[in-house]
Amino acid sequence: MFEVKARVLELSDFWRDHAAENEAAGQITDEVAAKLRSTGVMRMLQPKRYGGYECHPRDFFETLIELGSRCSSTGWVAGVVGVHAHELAQTDPQLQEEVWGENEDTWVASPYAPMGRAKPVDGGYIFNGRWSFSSGTDQCQWVMIGGLVLDAEGKPDGAGTRHFCLPRGDYEIVPDSWEVMGLRGTGSKDLIVRDAFVPAHRVIDQEEIIAGTAARAIGLDNPLYSIPRQTMFSGAITAGTLAICQGVLQAYIDHSRQRVSRLSGSTSQDPNSLAVLGEAAADIQASIQHFLWDIDRVYDLAAQGETISKDLRIEVRRNQVNASARAVQAADRLFVNTGGAALHTSHPIQRMWRDAHAAMNHMMNTTAPTYVQYGLNLFGHELPPTARY
Repeated sequence: MFEVKARVLELSDFWRDHAAENEAAGQITDEVAAKLRSTGVMRMLQPKRYGGYECHPRDFFETLIELGSRCSSTGWVAGVVGVHAHELAQTDPQLQEEVWGENEDTWVASPYAPMGRAKPVDGGYIFNGRWSFSSGTDQCQWVMIGGLVLDAEGKPDGAGTRHFCLPRGDYEIVPDSWEVMGLRGTGSKDLIVRDAFVPAHRVIDQEEIIAGTAARAIGLDNPLYSIPRQTMFSGAITAGTLAICQGVLQAYIDHSRQRVSRLSGSTSQDPNSLAVLGEAAADIQASIQHFLWDIDRVYDLAAQGETISKDLRIEVRRNQVNASARAVQAADRLFVNTGGAALHTSHPIQRMWRDAHAAMNHMMNTTAPTYVQYGLNLFGHELPPTARY
C-alpha cells in the first residue's frame, strides 16, 4: 500500500470525527488542514525535487476515495487542491521555485473558469476578475485561476483560456460567499483580483498541457505528467464524488447493523433492504473500478511514450461522468431506504447525501454535454468550443 494512503487510513476516525465540524465552520478547520498536510496527500503529484512523490495517479485517486469516504469536504479539498501540482510541474521553473522553493507544503487553489481579463503590459499583464468556487482557498497560499487575454480593442484575443498564478497578497477571498447546502466544509469561496500585475512567467498556456504533450517537450519523463490535464483534474472531481458515495454506503451499513423496524424486524435481515444494499454496493464499486481502470489505461499508454488520443480523452470523460452519476443514484437509493432516521441533521448519511448532490453540480460532472461530445466525436462531427476533454 502506498505510504500516504496508509497514513490517511490510520487517521480514519479523525476524518470522520471532524466532518461535522468542517461543515459547521464552512471550511476545513486549521486542525484538519494541519493533519492533512502531515499525511503528504497534497504532495503526491508534486515533483520530487520539491519534496513530492510523483506517484502513480491511481495511488492518488485511491487515496482521495478513502479520505473522502470519511469526510466529504476534506477529500474534496485534497483532490481539487492536490491535483494542481500536476499542472504546476509542467510550468516555468521560475514559477515552481516561487511557489515551492521556500515551502514544499505550499497549497495552490483555483478555479479555472475564465472569469478574469488580462491586459498585456511590459513584462506581463494587468489582471482583473471575480471567481466563484475556490475550494480550500483559506488554507492556500497561491491561486491558479482562469482568464482571457484582451487584444488592442479590449476583446478576448481568441487564444483561449490561460491560467494565471498569483500569490496570496494579490487577491482577495470574499467572506460569507459560500453559504451552501452541500460540500459546505470545502470553503469554496469567491475570489477577487483588482489590477494585479502578473509576470509573464506566471501565465500558463493550456494547449499542450491539455493535450498531454507539454511534459516531454520540457524533459519530464515521468508518465504522470504526460497524462492530459483534463483527465487528471476532472478525475479529482470524479474521485471526490465517488468517495462521498462510498461514504454513504458505509453509513448505510453501519446504520443497518443497529436498525430494527417494527414491520420487518432487523434491517440486516430484511430482504428489501438487503436488495437495495446489494445493488447500490455493486453500482458504487463498479463506478470506482471503471474510473480507476481508465486511469491505469492512460498511464500505461503514457509510460509507453504514446500521446493520449483525442478519442480516448473523450471516452475517459464519458466514463467519468457516468461513474459519478451511477454512484450518486445508488447513494440516493440508500438514503431513501434509511428511512426517517436519515432526516435528522445529526445523522451522517444526510450530510453525505447533500454533499453528493452538490458534487454532481460541478461542471465536470455534467452528464448530457459530455455524452453529446462523445457522440459528436464518434460520428466525426465538429465539437463545440465548450467541449472539455
